[in-house]
Amino acid sequence: MAFSSVGRKKVAVHLFLLLINIVVLALSTRVNQFQEFFFIADRFPFILSIITFAVLGLMTLVDFVTNSSYTGRPQFELGVFSVLGIFWLAFNAFSSSRWNGVPFNCASEIPSDFPDTLQWCQELAALRIFVWVEWIIILLTALVTLQYTLSQSNSGNKHVFDGPLSRYEPSRGQHNITTNVNNYPFGNNEYYEKNSY
Repeated sequence: MAFSSVGRKKVAVHLFLLLINIVVLALSTRVNQFQEFFFIADRFPFILSIITFAVLGLMTLVDFVTNSSYTGRPQFELGVFSVLGIFWLAFNAFSSSRWNGVPFNCASEIPSDFPDTLQWCQELAALRIFVWVEWIIILLTALVTLQYTLSQSNSGNKHVFDGPLSRYEPSRGQHNITTNVNNYPFGNNEYYEKNSY
């Protein structure tokens, strides 16, 4: 079964998040190699990007392979993105506070006689930005998933929780009956007037 329109958007966001995560992983690897994996503030983005890549990559892969993966259901995704969001926020706050002494404008602060240090500084400046970009994407993904799921559930489409969002079709859940007064044989309508005794 192919992805639904909602599913294509969801998978596109997951793939974009994986791409940003790969950038964070590459930058944190370079920063850690320069410091020989010494500082914990540098190791947090490295370790967390590996965990995020494994979890999100596995969720996306299972979603592609199976039609009814539990990892694609909104309740599972909300839990995963909430936990990832909390971890990224906490570790980004810690690492950013430790990186405050490193300038963003590396070229004005570091002499050109030290090209390795200058490159490390530029990579760290990029890493400082990308870790927060990744957290924002994770947060927005969780919030949009929550909002969409609640709006579908409140509209009577309770089947939004029964399968993966990548294959969710709102039209399949036409179990809700309209409760308009005009559909009932009472009140002031034509059915009542024609069939009254």
